[in-house]
Amino acid sequence: MGVSRIGVYLAHPRPGSFNHALADAVADELRGRGCEVVAHDLCAEGFAPVLTAGETETVAAAGESADPQLALHRAEVATLDALVLVHPNWWGMPPAVLTGWVQRVMVPGVAYKLGTADGEPAGLLRAGRALVLNTSDTPEEREHGEFGDPLERIWAACVLPYVGVTDVRRVVFRTVTDSTDATRAQWLHRARQEAAALLG
Repeated sequence: MGVSRIGVYLAHPRPGSFNHALADAVADELRGRGCEVVAHDLCAEGFAPVLTAGETETVAAAGESADPQLALHRAEVATLDALVLVHPNWWGMPPAVLTGWVQRVMVPGVAYKLGTADGEPAGLLRAGRALVLNTSDTPEEREHGEFGDPLERIWAACVLPYVGVTDVRRVVFRTVTDSTDATRAQWLHRARQEAAALLG
């Protein structure tokens, strides 16, 4: 087996956020273990999240995109051995930039194929594993009791299995706003451990 190629996708608009620290720690750990890391700070890169009318096809394979940034992301995601997604929990959803990235990049012919609109998809991504790192200010008991952990459903049930990623690991760091430096250091260590485990 050759060098693992892993995509690290960060979705947080504020430089210096704890999400940035998580993404940096993961990328550093993976590079230190000999991986080729394809890292994207979607907000800093100005990834445009809004689908165009021509991108709403769900069955026919997507054609070549005239948007060079979008074409790059589609080409890259098909070459990855694993995915790492780093983002905060905002209203039980990923930030809009990451939702738009999924909708514009994980398209038919790139991430899945579908024979008919009501058929079962066949995932096309070669990445069998994904690590999702979330930050939250909602205590775990309330998250599960009142909201049912919608991010778990989004990633582990709706999105990643659809495109062929069957091993989905997810860690939530909470509550972030009132966390101490020592706690954050522990969280960064945990993020490195989880990143290393992707290679196991």
